[in-house]
Amino acid sequence: MTIDTNMCSHLQKKLFEEDGIYHPLWIAMQDDPELTAVVRSRQLHIYRNDKKVLVLAGKSAPKVIREDTICKLVQKMQ
Repeated sequence: MTIDTNMCSHLQKKLFEEDGIYHPLWIAMQDDPELTAVVRSRQLHIYRNDKKVLVLAGKSAPKVIREDTICKLVQKMQ
């Protein structure tokens, strides 16, 4: 999965650095072919089968849109 890195620097650190809180989520996203992600307004919008399930922002809490296995993983991290 490739992603436009025009996202909030806080989110980049949380997602891409090995000690970042969302890094396990990033790894899980790589292994799930049903997931896609788009950067909008410097936030990461995550979709499963073209339906939005989660929005990650740098400084605010993740926003769960639909219940999904990826959302459960985020909830365990908090």
